[in-house]
Amino acid sequence: MASKHPVEVTPDYWDEACKHLAKRDRVMKKLIPQFGEARLQSRGDAFATLARSIVGQQISVKAAQSVWTRWVALAPKCQPASVLALGVDEQRAAGLSARKVEYLRDLAEHFDAGQVHVRQWAQMDDEAIIEELVAIRGIGRWTAEMFLIFHLMRPNVMPLDDVGLLKGISTNYFSGEPVSRAEAREVGDAWAPYRSVAVWYIWRSLDPLPVDY
Repeated sequence: MASKHPVEVTPDYWDEACKHLAKRDRVMKKLIPQFGEARLQSRGDAFATLARSIVGQQISVKAAQSVWTRWVALAPKCQPASVLALGVDEQRAAGLSARKVEYLRDLAEHFDAGQVHVRQWAQMDDEAIIEELVAIRGIGRWTAEMFLIFHLMRPNVMPLDDVGLLKGISTNYFSGEPVSRAEAREVGDAWAPYRSVAVWYIWRSLDPLPVDY
């Protein structure tokens, strides 16, 4: 897979974010030290990351990995043009549903036609990037927010549609009582401007394995 980041990249704001969160939030103060030097890491390029998120939808991590491996072998460079050259049948044979084949084609067309402004993303705010991404079939707001956190490493994303985040806030802040989006948003207000970092620690509190995207 072609990669602009041969090595994993870690956000430069992480230590500052941890200090800020520990000062502002009693739960974070306890949670952060439990995970030592662990950090959010980004790797791979934008197109491959989004393609992978489409391939993995609604199937187990293990199944997604095996379909991804077979699919990427058909288009080893994982570039939009090589994906557009693929036939439907060979992709179906790799384990993709007809719908996912359509979604991957739409993703490739958006990138190929320059409808996503990858080079301008650094200057664009989160909502503007989400708007570009959700215009692609098969990418909803949750996927776009995961992309902002894990790929672009944006510091202040609060993915309120994420079941794990709501569960983690319930466990860590409300003694296991169910929480509404409004309550979760309120907890997140104390985390700004580093909501993504706090979200990452909440996920880790539920599952000691690093969240990978």
